[in-house]
Amino acid sequence: MDFGISGKRALVIGGSSGLGLAVCEALAAEGVNLAIFARNASRLASASAHLTQRFGVKVETVAGDITETLEVQRLAEQLKKSGGLDILILNTARPPSPMRQFLDETDDLRWSQAYQQQLNGALVVLRFITPLLLEKSSSRLVAITSATVKQPMPSHAISTVFRAGVQAALKHLANETASRGLTVNAVAPASILTAGLATHHNLAERAQAIPVKRLGTPEELAATVVFLTSRQAGFITGQTVQVDGGMTAGLV
Repeated sequence: MDFGISGKRALVIGGSSGLGLAVCEALAAEGVNLAIFARNASRLASASAHLTQRFGVKVETVAGDITETLEVQRLAEQLKKSGGLDILILNTARPPSPMRQFLDETDDLRWSQAYQQQLNGALVVLRFITPLLLEKSSSRLVAITSATVKQPMPSHAISTVFRAGVQAALKHLANETASRGLTVNAVAPASILTAGLATHHNLAERAQAIPVKRLGTPEELAATVVFLTSRQAGFITGQTVQVDGGMTAGLV
């Protein structure tokens, strides 16, 4: 299937490793040129070399932190000067480890760090990057949030609180920009096999708690993201697509 995105340009926040890099690979496989914004310069260089050599797409990297407003503002200015933007993938950092229950989250520093990384940083990106998307026709914004926004999970208090805030912002943005050609959606993953999941969970037990009885792959998540950026997804906006193997128990 031709998704109609070859030759377009995507900004992937946090795209130098993990799920973000998997999304970069999936977009690059469709011929999408990339701009990657992440904190670690060496990982950015490695990701750029890998994507360029494997897929032959153009890759621009910018080292920076979404918690620093001026750095995001400079990113937006740089992207505007170098051709603008068709697609934004908003992928923020994991919450602080270890994960805790709400009443056990008594450390103000953990709340402050998570707020900056997961909510405020996401809002800064949306404020400065969305205007670039609105300059193009049929542009796409996809955020990677978490299944906890649909069904709060034990020991995920910080993640649930702040990612729910991101979901609220996305819904407002979707309603405000739909008539201007921008679609705004989220994917809400759970139990995707990443290094972070392997570090903090018994994978066999985790898999048995999922209806499909296995963990998801980064490639499956990335494929969902790519579809939401496609021409075929032009009538989908303001939605959250769960990528969780059926783990979320709610009807909606």
